[in-house]
Amino acid sequence: MVKNIISRQVLGYSIALTSLLVSSSAVAAGTWYDARNDAMGGAGVAASRYGSAVLANPALMTKAKPEDGVSVILPSVGLQVTDKDKMVDKIDDISNTVDNLRSTISSLTFADLLSGYPELKAAAGDMANKLSDLRGNQVNANGGAALAVTVPNETLPFAFVTKAYGTVHLRSNISEDDITYLRGVSNGTIIPLPGDQDRLLSTGNGLAALVTDYGVAFARQFNVAGHAVSFGITPKMQQVWLYNYTTKIYEFDKSNVRSSEYRNSHTGFNLDVGMATNIGDHLTFGLTGQNLIAQDYDTKEISGYRDTYQIRPLATAGLAWDQGPFTVTGDVDLTPTKRFKSQEDSQYIGVGAEYRLLSWMQLRAGYRADVKGTDENVFTAGVGFSPFNNKVHFDVAGSVGNNNTVGGVVQLAFNF
Repeated sequence: MVKNIISRQVLGYSIALTSLLVSSSAVAAGTWYDARNDAMGGAGVAASRYGSAVLANPALMTKAKPEDGVSVILPSVGLQVTDKDKMVDKIDDISNTVDNLRSTISSLTFADLLSGYPELKAAAGDMANKLSDLRGNQVNANGGAALAVTVPNETLPFAFVTKAYGTVHLRSNISEDDITYLRGVSNGTIIPLPGDQDRLLSTGNGLAALVTDYGVAFARQFNVAGHAVSFGITPKMQQVWLYNYTTKIYEFDKSNVRSSEYRNSHTGFNLDVGMATNIGDHLTFGLTGQNLIAQDYDTKEISGYRDTYQIRPLATAGLAWDQGPFTVTGDVDLTPTKRFKSQEDSQYIGVGAEYRLLSWMQLRAGYRADVKGTDENVFTAGVGFSPFNNKVHFDVAGSVGNNNTVGGVVQLAFNF
């Protein structure tokens, strides 16, 4: 009757999320992850170090000092998940309910039918309750990873970068007819018959987009009306993988989530730009434009459903104040972040600070808010270690917000 149910889809999608992001070097809120910046509310347009500037604002590569050497990020990896409906907590319960219903059906005897099949009624009622509890549930996840090599110099600093970011949107589409049917079996008004599984219409939909950038960044400082202004540019190739797994619940097979049957890919060209300038001795202003070439990519049409992933220009302005052991910074998105057309836009503001407690240890904290209210606002914090005279940088960051939102970033970098 019922072979699989929505929770098994959720479990499969959760497994696929991790495997998809990791296997594609793509585990991020936004289009980049940097542990130092993410610990400071995700603000890095004006505050990034020269070695991670290629991720947030390539113009900041000109901030390298004469004694600074080649910087290698190997790698930066992060993930943030919002499970506001606590679907993860429900997985074990609903899985046990599915197993119980299937076991009851397989062991059903003629004597059970004569006695009114009380165990099957109880199992069907339990399943109906679980389905009802899953109506409208969803899980959202963003992840990112990056590798970068930055070569500073006084003439034309440059960097090679591979960064990837992914978003996954999972939702349950529970049919009221399914609940009505199961409640009918539970209260005895409906007699279950062979083939009844064809009456179940509930589906699960998992959308995933994995975008990988391969770019070379360049920066140069110019004199503009007697004022030093740095500009950076990152031409890049983009590879986009889209997944659309939509299926009836009793046909679900988690191994299909990564199947090429539900995936298509696109390749294109795009461009990031940035500028930065000092205002006085301690204040830096930065401005970036990511993905200046707008693109729309359609998923495959599965079970009559198709969605469109949107890549749009994202402009962000930032300020950073740096003096002594302190850095205070803030970023404001001037345009919204778009994802699939079926999802609402986001637009972020982030603020944060760093205190260099020791020459080899830094403490950071911040706050990041979505002014459109689509994503959860999060508090951020982190710590950095830079031993061996700043030749090694190990940074970690974490975030926490309402509705069961958690995230983390780990980054390892070397200066030669």
